[in-house]
Amino acid sequence: MTKMMRLLLVLVFVGLGAVFLYPTVSWYFFTDQEMKTLANGTREEIRLWSEQKAFDALAEIEELSKDADAVSRPIPEEYDFLRGVAKENYRLADEDIPKDWTLGEVLNGFRNFDQVRLALEDTYRQRVLDLKEMKGKILALGLDLSGGLSVVLEPDFAALEEASTEVLSAEDKTAALESALEVINNRIDTFGVTEPQIRKQLDDSILIEIPGEADPERVNSFLMGRGSLGFYIVDDEGTEAIRAYTASGGRIEDGRPVEEGILAEGLQVLGYFTKDSYGIDQFNSWIVVSNTPGLDGQHIREARPETDQNTLQPIVTFRLDAEGATIFQRLTSENVQKYMAVVLDDKVKAYALITEAIPGGSVRVTGFDYSEANDLAVVLRTGSLPIELGIRTLQSVGASLGADTIQAGLNAILIGFGLVFVFMALWYKGAGLIADLALAINLFLLTALLSSFNFTLTMTSIAGLILTVGMSVDANVIIFERIKEELRMGKSRGAAVDTGFKKAFWTVMDAQITTLIAALFLSQLGKGPVQGFAVTLAWGIGCSLFTALFVSRLLFDIGTEGMKRQKLSIAWGIK
Repeated sequence: MTKMMRLLLVLVFVGLGAVFLYPTVSWYFFTDQEMKTLANGTREEIRLWSEQKAFDALAEIEELSKDADAVSRPIPEEYDFLRGVAKENYRLADEDIPKDWTLGEVLNGFRNFDQVRLALEDTYRQRVLDLKEMKGKILALGLDLSGGLSVVLEPDFAALEEASTEVLSAEDKTAALESALEVINNRIDTFGVTEPQIRKQLDDSILIEIPGEADPERVNSFLMGRGSLGFYIVDDEGTEAIRAYTASGGRIEDGRPVEEGILAEGLQVLGYFTKDSYGIDQFNSWIVVSNTPGLDGQHIREARPETDQNTLQPIVTFRLDAEGATIFQRLTSENVQKYMAVVLDDKVKAYALITEAIPGGSVRVTGFDYSEANDLAVVLRTGSLPIELGIRTLQSVGASLGADTIQAGLNAILIGFGLVFVFMALWYKGAGLIADLALAINLFLLTALLSSFNFTLTMTSIAGLILTVGMSVDANVIIFERIKEELRMGKSRGAAVDTGFKKAFWTVMDAQITTLIAALFLSQLGKGPVQGFAVTLAWGIGCSLFTALFVSRLLFDIGTEGMKRQKLSIAWGIK
């Protein structure tokens, strides 16, 4: 590989690192606390904030519009985004686009103030939702550094006994709880939350402590139960009767009308929900289906989000097992020209007319957004909860380490890094500066890599990061000492560098690979802090090898061949 190709490769990695690291830097350094709190809140809280924010902004704009001078001046900077909406409205109306965007010209691009309010609300909503999405791509801080979310789950043994029609023994309850703990742990790990603390308490409740700033909506994903999703044939006659009944003031309770004789036995009433612009389920209408699904969710093996090529709307493809494919083909062939409903957690998420039998075991439906489809796929992979769990308490918890302790630890880390940089520069002179640059790139790439995986950083993870720095410096020391030996033998700069790297290669590889093997075993067998330490160390070794053997060598070669330098500044006694 030529030097130019190697340089381009390094630049590509640095560029990708900057892209991966951007959400972390933006979240921690350029996002104010109010926006962070909103992004960590529920979608209902985001809706209320956006509506109020839009209402207040509209009131200010209406007041400004009454002032003739204000109307002739440019629109205030905080509302400058309205100019883009107004410009699009001008274009759609086939009107001339103004050259000077005064407040009056911007407002003329809207039919009325209500349209202005909608544009304001859309912008404020999207800002928070984008921030909420970005939060899933940052390098999170663990419970010991920043606190997190504490959830206490309470098992419903009564419902389990009712479903099994047997009185549960103490052993049965213990087995159900142990199985639930395993399922929850698998789900949380699969959802990308590292280092959770999950344990059973003395009263048979389950305590979950999730690192990172509190986001209550994440808990719903962990508790979503497999088997609650199913395909039902819609009872058209019953649906019409229930809609007429509710239109006249009738009430639905527990899936049945309050009055007798309205709905035949064996049928239930479910709500059909669609998502609004905030991603919140909104009731649409009542739909009647049978009590048992035509196809149960246990036959679903995969749920994959896709995009419809015609409508550009999200769709979900469900892949069925062999038995499920046979059942579904028979179900659709026997109910052509009838409606089928897709029900998740007692909510109708989608329903459509069956026009023909559907073979092949692959089902495409709308009604799910991308995140919901991904969460559903995780639930299907990790299995069902053996017992229903309810949320007893949900609250934020503080960091287990005090602010002074954290600050002292961070100061120690910075001082240690600084001393390493100074030592390398003083002891190895110019070559030490190359090692420092390679080390800085190493830390940058490692941090970006961990950020791309939404890794949770704890004090033990930081320990792995520090050990990575030591391993990286050790590799450079071995290489530099080899180069010094070659220089003492009278070799030229280029020959000494080439031979030094070749002779040091396997020594460096042996040291790094043995440490990597230990880290891999710890990452697979360890839990919690041990696993975090091992993952950081394993990825750090990979970055260290890249920077020590690839980046450092490239910098030496640029000095030798690109800058035509004959001497190598690597030690005080060598010239």
